[in-house]
Amino acid sequence: MNMLNILLMTQPAEGQGGLTSFIPLILIIVVFYFFMIRPQMKKQKELRKFREELKKGDKIVTTGGIYGKVLEIQERAIIMEVEGQNRLKVDKAAVVKDMGDVAQK
Repeated sequence: MNMLNILLMTQPAEGQGGLTSFIPLILIIVVFYFFMIRPQMKKQKELRKFREELKKGDKIVTTGGIYGKVLEIQERAIIMEVEGQNRLKVDKAAVVKDMGDVAQK
């Protein structure tokens, strides 16, 4: 048999090539959205809401692992008190957790 005849026999019929070839790609995109992108967006929204609702006296942790208590809230920064009554000024974006519900030693 000629190589051209073999290639022509393995090609799908004309009616099958349209949407059915894109279904697996569409399914992968949908699964990726629901298991990766959507939960991350939800987590970022909750973190943004937490940072906006901070108030004086809240116990927090920064991205660097510094534990402290909020003393003052400025537009883009927070003054926090750490062990030994030292004060640190940190950016609001560095605050990641509320430690009010965690028992500290």
